[in-house]
Amino acid sequence: MAGIAKPFSPEAALKRSLRAHLRQLGFTKDEAGELVLPGVGKDMIRRMHRGQRRERLAAAQPFLARALERALPSFADGAEIDPAKIRLRLRLIKSGTPESDLFRVATLTWSVPVSAGFGRRMRYLVWDEVHDRLAGVIALGDPVYNLSVRDSLIGWNVEDRAKRLVGILDAYVLGAVPPYNFLLGGKAIACLIRSRDVYDDFRRLYGQSVGVISRQAKQAHLVAVTTTSSMGRSSVYNRLRLEGTSYFERIGFTEGWGHFHITDTLFLRMRDFLRDRDHRYADMHKFGEGPNWRLRTIRAALSALDFDENILRHGIKREVFISKLAANAYDVLRTDAHSPDIAQLLTVAEISDLARNRWMIPRADRGEVDYRSWRRDKIPLLIKGRLETGRIADRSSG
Repeated sequence: MAGIAKPFSPEAALKRSLRAHLRQLGFTKDEAGELVLPGVGKDMIRRMHRGQRRERLAAAQPFLARALERALPSFADGAEIDPAKIRLRLRLIKSGTPESDLFRVATLTWSVPVSAGFGRRMRYLVWDEVHDRLAGVIALGDPVYNLSVRDSLIGWNVEDRAKRLVGILDAYVLGAVPPYNFLLGGKAIACLIRSRDVYDDFRRLYGQSVGVISRQAKQAHLVAVTTTSSMGRSSVYNRLRLEGTSYFERIGFTEGWGHFHITDTLFLRMRDFLRDRDHRYADMHKFGEGPNWRLRTIRAALSALDFDENILRHGIKREVFISKLAANAYDVLRTDAHSPDIAQLLTVAEISDLARNRWMIPRADRGEVDYRSWRRDKIPLLIKGRLETGRIADRSSG
């Protein structure tokens, strides 16, 4: 019968694998045929990511065998940290360096797998220069093309967005590592994004950008950075202020669509399925060849399989935040008639001092957390997912 896969065909096997995977995650369907989450809260979200995290950790084993032992001394023991002396600085990372390896080791401690980012990218180690230890990591990359809460806030139509998206990046990795996360280091590190240092780095690296989508030369200025909480709502970025200045503002939620619950293995099988049919999405993965290629590829495969694409409506609405590096960021993004007003931007050194005094010292003084008992030799357990305490206040996209 036309439209029905033969029971032992690759198409039928892929369908069975998709159904089995969704059942294993605990998804059910409502009367409308849409997926129903198997619970609520952060533990449920971690469980939804578990399969993808397991796959990526397995793929990273050769890397960890080479890099983990060398990276461990860069992490701090809690007992060696004096919160009053913390001085955070940014180290811009180059690919293929020990710093790049350390960044990857740190992100493997996340309970939710992180994206590799795409397009323009700026990755940083957040370094505590007094204690000479890694405090956290930041990665900024090209933003998703379609984000309704962002576009509505700015007042963009499709044409405006294509012209001016060059002025925004997305923080797709953002967080503190132990023991700094115990001391609210995640808040301090998030604030560093809204700094003169980051603005200047972008200007130096991408100021003479040629738009990948528009193909036009642009005098690019980084005027805003978005980020999305991996855990639904965020207590890290919400009401993030220093001395009356807002460093991140909540602008709404995503709509609960995405592909994080589709594992890399299933995605590769979908690509193979499309490739066998000479579908153009099978190998079209460069930025500028279509926004959110992975999502579009999965949708194409589901359509070819005659599989309801509502499986991509996972229902987890993630909180979206924006940081304005320019005081007039929205005016700059709406029109080309304004120069960025960055007169009030502080340096990383200045922000670090404010954040340390605002959050990190008081947290230590209150004795709410036993940060001193943290040892760097627990990092391998954190990577393996065998440690519940010491979870990083983490963020990833996907």
